[in-house]
Amino acid sequence: MRGLGQEPGTWRVSSFSQNGGSTCVEVTLWDTGHVGVRDSTHRDLAALAFPPEQWAVLARLAHGV
Repeated sequence: MRGLGQEPGTWRVSSFSQNGGSTCVEVTLWDTGHVGVRDSTHRDLAALAFPPEQWAVLARLAHGV
């Protein structure tokens, strides 16, 4: 998926994160094509999974486009 910029399964800290990434969200691209989202302060808890189409809509809305 364009924009995540890493190999599938590698978590990326949000560029809007504070305190070196310790108080925000992280995203990853799973081998299923879904985008995973988790809380960077509770990495051991569950992550949300979004199909690529839904992730694209959420990203556009978050950026105000």
